[in-house]
Amino acid sequence: MNSEDTPLRPSGLQPAAATRTRFGAARPARRGFLRAGLTGAAVLGTGVTLGAVPASAASRGTSRRPSTPEEALRELTAGNVRWRTYREKHPDETPSVRQSLTSGQHPFAVVLGCVDSRVPPELVFDQGLGDLLTVRTAGEVLDEAVLGSVAYGVLELKIPLVLVLGHQSCGAVRAAVEADTSGEGLPAHIQYLADQIAPNIDRTKEGDARVDSTIDANIRAVRARLAAEPDLAAKVSAGQLAVVGARYELSDQHVHRLA
Repeated sequence: MNSEDTPLRPSGLQPAAATRTRFGAARPARRGFLRAGLTGAAVLGTGVTLGAVPASAASRGTSRRPSTPEEALRELTAGNVRWRTYREKHPDETPSVRQSLTSGQHPFAVVLGCVDSRVPPELVFDQGLGDLLTVRTAGEVLDEAVLGSVAYGVLELKIPLVLVLGHQSCGAVRAAVEADTSGEGLPAHIQYLADQIAPNIDRTKEGDARVDSTIDANIRAVRARLAAEPDLAAKVSAGQLAVVGARYELSDQHVHRLA
């Protein structure tokens, strides 16, 4: 497995022209919807964490919500350290927090992850109620509902971080790779998932290595597509948002960032 450790660069994820062109046809209606309903209301590496973990981050509890991409990344890093060292705090689950959330929510990160039952974001990052806006689809596949959900978090709730979280041994990616290799179709709507993942298949490798490399390529592609969305790209350019790709290793429960 190839892991890459890179520092956070909130303004470094600029939309590629090719990505804008590829998905441009579907945007006008979505942009209109967002403008009408939302705007105005609104690392990890093998053996290396997402960022420095200050003592205060490890015991955030119900203290000040992270308000910058860097703060949000540090909080997720601290939570993942607690998770993989079996020192979870299970924050923000108290009666007082539950009651306070009846009047509103202020999550500090959007996590777009896989539906895999082994990778629940709130557990992986040791977060609690109201901390994360989670969106989960097999293989982190994007559609209009997912794009709208992510945009809601950024534009309406002013969340400063979008984290695309893939994982080791992703069944959706394996299914896409195997279907591509065999030429056989998949049942019902599962084929749709495979079709979305297929452009990201790494055909320079074979067997399990192809699946593993495609997991990384798929994370990067989803991250790039999100970063290319005009409303999100504007936030990235202003330094108000980071769109980051990361991978969870089932073998050691470690989350590491992908460049």
